Amino acid sequence: MGVVIFVLAALVVTAFALGLIQVPSLESLRAHEQALAAYRARNPLRLAVIYGVIVVAFAALPLPGAELLAIAAGALFGLLEGTIMIALAASIGACGAFLMGRWWFGNLAKCHLGGRFEGIAKGLEREGAYYLFALRMIPAVPFFFVNVLMGATSLRLVTFYWVTQIAVLPTVFAYVNAGRALERIKSLSGIISPGVLASFALIGILPLATRHVAVAWRCRQAGQK
Repeated sequence: MGVVIFVLAALVVTAFALGLIQVPSLESLRAHEQALAAYRARNPLRLAVIYGVIVVAFAALPLPGAELLAIAAGALFGLLEGTIMIALAASIGACGAFLMGRWWFGNLAKCHLGGRFEGIAKGLEREGAYYLFALRMIPAVPFFFVNVLMGATSLRLVTFYWVTQIAVLPTVFAYVNAGRALERIKSLSGIISPGVLASFALIGILPLATRHVAVAWRCRQAGQK
């Protein structure tokens, strides 16, 4: 799977280098919205597959414009189909970056950190799902960075996938929902307000904080016996 994602991502990077694909912008989305809608009317399945592959590649690499792809999905595919497509493709792409991080950065971390890395790896193996969910809900932490960081740990791929799939849904939903009114969007900052971003961060931190409180309470109860 990692090799397939890497090949797809390499093709997208090559297309960018050759000028076959341009970095998405709100202006370009508006300019091509009608043409894409007409193409979807003729070839709905083909456009969905092509669009999904592009989103996978954007999620697998630190390429700019992923948010705009989610916005465009709202305009092209609607709220439900667009949210499912983007969330699924983003999670698959994230797994590709995760595997690349495991193959490349994991070995480097083991070599440079030695025994310290083993302690970090064991801690993340126990609490990795909570930390991953918290990081996913903090918009300031780059999506690609989280992917390769977790790949360098011993976190299981299955756990990484399902946590990512759940965690990306709120943000994806917000962008896709905004895309249904593409012509009225002025900027990305106008889609998700600081209050909404703070709410996402709180949602991510809450399960981790709750777990630590529960562990501390159990330890206290055990100490009183």
